[in-house]
Amino acid sequence: MSLEKKIKKMFQAPRKGETYELRAGLVSQYASERKDSIKQVIAAMTVGKDVSALFPDVLKNIATHDLKQKKLVYLYLMNYAKTHPELCILAVNTFVQDTEDPNPLVRALAIRTMGCIRVDKMVDYMEIPLNRTLTDENPYVRKTAAICVAKLFDLNREICIENGFLDKLQKLAEDSNPMVVANAISALAEIHESDPSLKVLEITSDVLKRFLMALNECTEWGRITILTALSDYETADKEEASHIIERVIPQLQHSNPSVVLAAIKVIINNVEKLKSNADEYEQILKKLAAPLVSLVSTPPEVQFVTLRNIRIIIEKYPAILTNYFKVFFVRYNDPLYLKLEKIEIIVRLANENNSGLILNELKEYGYEFDTEFVKRAVKAIGQVGIKLPKYAAKATEYLIGLINERELYDEVTIVLRDVLRAFPKNLGSTIVPTLVQIQDNLVDSEAIASFVWVLGEFDVVDFENKLSEYVDGFIELDLQIQSALVYSLVKINVKTGQLKELLAKIFNNVDAIENIEIRDQIYLYWRILSLDDSSELKKLILFKLEKINNTIPTFQPELLAFLLKELSTLNSVYFTTGVSKGTKTTQIKKIKDIQLTVHNEENLLDFDDDGSSNTANGEAQGESINILDELNDLFSSSTIQPQQQQQQQQQGNNNNTNNGISKDLLDLF
Repeated sequence: MSLEKKIKKMFQAPRKGETYELRAGLVSQYASERKDSIKQVIAAMTVGKDVSALFPDVLKNIATHDLKQKKLVYLYLMNYAKTHPELCILAVNTFVQDTEDPNPLVRALAIRTMGCIRVDKMVDYMEIPLNRTLTDENPYVRKTAAICVAKLFDLNREICIENGFLDKLQKLAEDSNPMVVANAISALAEIHESDPSLKVLEITSDVLKRFLMALNECTEWGRITILTALSDYETADKEEASHIIERVIPQLQHSNPSVVLAAIKVIINNVEKLKSNADEYEQILKKLAAPLVSLVSTPPEVQFVTLRNIRIIIEKYPAILTNYFKVFFVRYNDPLYLKLEKIEIIVRLANENNSGLILNELKEYGYEFDTEFVKRAVKAIGQVGIKLPKYAAKATEYLIGLINERELYDEVTIVLRDVLRAFPKNLGSTIVPTLVQIQDNLVDSEAIASFVWVLGEFDVVDFENKLSEYVDGFIELDLQIQSALVYSLVKINVKTGQLKELLAKIFNNVDAIENIEIRDQIYLYWRILSLDDSSELKKLILFKLEKINNTIPTFQPELLAFLLKELSTLNSVYFTTGVSKGTKTTQIKKIKDIQLTVHNEENLLDFDDDGSSNTANGEAQGESINILDELNDLFSSSTIQPQQQQQQQQQGNNNNTNNGISKDLLDLF
């Protein structure tokens, strides 16, 4: 064999293997063999095999009258167009010819494939076919071309605007066919989200009528598109709002949960306009209950989305589902994420009439095996008891019962701490002895911190020995326990004058504490203790225990208003708000649930009168305003000094720092 033949043989494709057999079938002279080979290529592509080497051979089969074969070839082209952008241009002539095919399915398939091939060079060839299909006589072709405009806008917005495709798309929103209208609205909504400055989706009264007329004739996804657009429309008056609600209410009976949630979103966004008519307002809200309840019987994944949306809705309209609270009782076969979400809703539906049943149900959950579920059930019992004072004693009884029967020491201690904050006088004699008995069984840091806080707030036998055990190992304690311990020691010292030695032991070793927050807390208390015993500021800060009324987290008003407009979207599932929607990459900002009625007792310097305090504390808050000048004087020496000043002082007093602090602290006693 000559050298030339050897070189040619070296660069020839292998004659064995799957690729060689597929290539041979793609160029076969028999149509049936070519079609079978294309099917095998698509099957290999579907399971993840790389068959991009067959691109030229597959492309040769694009010119065919067999619709199934053409679909397969188009599918292959869409998948590998990015890896072979130059070869895609070879198929342009076929695409253009197919947009003139007598068969509307072929015309729609051709324009859809051109839009799906994300290659810049393809944009130059799309103008004529897209113009032709946007005005096609067949509605199936027009609705496909409408989506293609949105894809072209994302690829090259300048060409899309210059050729007037946006204007033609707006005209399609007024089309006689409801499916064309739905696709046009969907495309316009996508373009409007990427660039709101273009104002391509403006709903007028005439456009509104067309939307409502097309609503009942669309497929389920078309209905979702129209309902989403209607939810963003601001009605002019209550008559228009009533008309929209009347036309949308039938969608609540749809079998698709997405359609139901989209319809609920439209109704909620318009029902506030009818608040002046109380009867109509209440009737409309009542109609939302049955559809929401029906969605709770959907598959778990859909059910979770529904429950998250229900949580938002009952925050605004708590009375809607009050009579249906049993629907949200946990089932034995529910996944954990559903169980936790159902408890969130149950505690929010609790009222004077149903809390007895709810507490009994939550108590049963406390005997389950799933640890996380049990913890949430214990917390829920406390939340219901705090929310409804009438059932506080019963909730406390159930919690103490769980300690004895299930040994849930840590979980119950944390919850009982919150109950004590809500009812310190009524339930203190019952809860405090129980917590003292289980002290040695506490392991969790938050539970131990809760017990230490109780020692500082209530009279406990032998409290000094109990606190001294924690003081001896103060440096090794967790941050939560350290903070609670310092607070309790200072509180007891101010009330009774005791524990001076324990305080001095912590204060004198302040430099050994690594956490800057604890050090600042100690310095702050040191300054406060240096005030005169008659100081009103001292009494206000160290004796004030603000009673809590609710421990159920609530949304900020701004976030709640936003989420009500985002029902059935990811924002409603994650409780987030989208920022900078006009940009290509949407930035999502997580906003946590806030507790409007719960305040930490450690927030000792919060003198703002936000209206959330009880009337009993009004006089103390008034006095705090009068002594703010004293507070400013107190910190005029700047407990937390600038870093440069601290470094200078440390250089000048390096040898006397510890002795000086010790002397000053001991002088307090």
